[in-house]
Amino acid sequence: QRKASPELVTLNAPFSGAAEAFRSIRSQLMMRLAFENGSARRALAVVSTSPGDGKTFFAANLGVTLAQLGTRTLVVDADLRGPRLHEVFNLPNRAGLSGILAGRTESQVVQQVTSVPGLFILPAGVTPPNPQELVERMAFGLLMRELVGKFDHVVVDTPAAEYGADAAVIAARCGAALV
Repeated sequence: QRKASPELVTLNAPFSGAAEAFRSIRSQLMMRLAFENGSARRALAVVSTSPGDGKTFFAANLGVTLAQLGTRTLVVDADLRGPRLHEVFNLPNRAGLSGILAGRTESQVVQQVTSVPGLFILPAGVTPPNPQELVERMAFGLLMRELVGKFDHVVVDTPAAEYGADAAVIAARCGAALV
């Protein structure tokens, strides 16, 4: 068993203030979503303006805390400009979202995190030359709808807004965003 990344505070230090803060955010999100009866389930895009703001850190730890509720949770690395989610979870990044959106059939794209039951990761895959064009394709919206139907929770890591419209497009396709 490999040691979890130090960024995964919800696994490495479950009784820390940081882990408790993530559980509190999870509870707030769950309560808000519970009041939206009748609305379609949505994925949640994690967005910010600048690189290094902590989007990947936040998405990864939120994903862990959601899975700890006993739910099937997927964290998607939609940062096709500078993906890091695979590093945080120590997973291969040979196949992923970019390949799916480019129309390549790839096997074993969604990977289970063995140390967290119910947690799955869809890495970004190979960095494409046209990230914004890929997320603007109809295929991305269709994929998000399919994933929301297969998982209890879908959290999506995005590139920094300063790199272009990618994050805004991704958030629109997800249906919800957390800044």
